[in-house]
Amino acid sequence: MICPFCQRDDDRVVDSRASEGGATIRRRRQCNACEKRFTTYERVEEVHRLMVVKRDGSRTPFSREKILAGIQAACGKRPVPEALKLEIVDLIDDAAHRENDREITSQEIGRRVAASLRDLDEIAYIRFASEHEQFKSVGDILETVRQLGERVKDLPEQQKLFDA
Repeated sequence: MICPFCQRDDDRVVDSRASEGGATIRRRRQCNACEKRFTTYERVEEVHRLMVVKRDGSRTPFSREKILAGIQAACGKRPVPEALKLEIVDLIDDAAHRENDREITSQEIGRRVAASLRDLDEIAYIRFASEHEQFKSVGDILETVRQLGERVKDLPEQQKLFDA
């Protein structure tokens, strides 16, 4: 930093503190040339935020909280530990930011949540899928339940349970 008193670019940080919100950092500096102290404020700049493109074409900022709320609503009172719900959110968040530069569709997020719930809890999966897939009739729900039943039968460890 350039000293406001002697205009030299030779200082050291004496004290550094984050503001309450964490958006700015207050640094107390001392010039090595004139030994006067001055304060600088640094603001964290967000390069870009991942945007979610909704079905109607509107865009909203990516929100972990919205994903978690959807998972919690789908799980309802099911015996799904909160730690597993948060792990799903972490995985989806990491993948979304790693694989997408600026935008991701809400359908892609919903597909990932549904896939995670399908492996975790079948009832939570059906609840989530009914909203995500926008089922039009009971037949749509029955078809999804049938596909889920076939999928379970195809799993090797589940096959042993059916044969017993």
